[in-house]
Amino acid sequence: MANKNLRGTFEAVPFQNKESLLLYLNTEYSDFDTHWHPAAEIIMPIENGYQATIGRQVFRLKERDILFIPPGVLHSLQAPPDGKRMIFLFNFTPISSLQDFSPLLSVLSQPMLISAAESEPLLSSSRFPATGKLFESFEPQQADIELHREAHRLMQQIIDTYPDRTEPLRVPMIYSYLIQFFVLIGRRHIRRDLLTQDSKSRKQSDCYERLNASLNFINANYMNDISVEDAARSAGFSKFHFSRLFKQFTDQTFCGYLNQRRINAAETLLLNPRLSVTDVALQSGFSSLSTFNRAFRMLKACTPSEFKAYHQRRGIRVRKRATADGPTSYSLSAASDKDDVGEAET
Repeated sequence: MANKNLRGTFEAVPFQNKESLLLYLNTEYSDFDTHWHPAAEIIMPIENGYQATIGRQVFRLKERDILFIPPGVLHSLQAPPDGKRMIFLFNFTPISSLQDFSPLLSVLSQPMLISAAESEPLLSSSRFPATGKLFESFEPQQADIELHREAHRLMQQIIDTYPDRTEPLRVPMIYSYLIQFFVLIGRRHIRRDLLTQDSKSRKQSDCYERLNASLNFINANYMNDISVEDAARSAGFSKFHFSRLFKQFTDQTFCGYLNQRRINAAETLLLNPRLSVTDVALQSGFSSLSTFNRAFRMLKACTPSEFKAYHQRRGIRVRKRATADGPTSYSLSAASDKDDVGEAET
């Protein structure tokens, strides 16, 4: 499909009126070639199916399936001769920067499918494939069915709310639906993680609480020079035991997770026009600009300077907000709500 917003494989998402949301009810019999964008994406077929290819993984979506594609991931889309689907793009930073969102970051750094079919596992990703050992003991169960039911309800609320320009606080309301959606995934993921471990559930529950304490420690101290020993100490584990459990829990090494947390913070700081890229690197916890550039490109498929320039062209900034009893926080500048539901541009 010819896409005037495509430069190479990079797609400049045509957010309108300085908004951070864009929803299409797409009916085109056209494919989207391999591309990536800084926005996260949710696709849900409404009539007929749809297909998404992400890396080497092919997702053949049925009606009401819900596919989450993280920011910065190369993917292509293939449409059937007829049908209708929701294609929803949004800035993921306001969600990923939430303090208690840390345990979910590794899960949502990869594609996630919530299937409408009651004959197969409903929550799958490259970590939890739809087929494989992790799912041998799982039959579709009430929790999975409820997960899809609630996720579909939230997607429908987004579809209903998006075009209503008269709705007060329209954009925050849509983001509230997105947060509920990701909380559903997070709770199901935590339950499944506990079920697929070898130890007894009570011991696993205690292990989860201690590992979550280490994530809170990282979240509060990522801007400092912290080590794996520091994180292990915060959880009450030895370094080696902590490293093994942390990898099992987050599907990342300590260093990988720390870099991802720092990059998430850097995304918000880069929206501040008063901060240089070097300032952002140091405030995010990186010891050098070269290390920051390398880590940012690896996770976001663009340089920090490119990311900053892209969002400055869109006019998105952050406001610094001091709090009486907590760290300084940042919020996106107010967005207009004059956009309508449209169809994908060609």
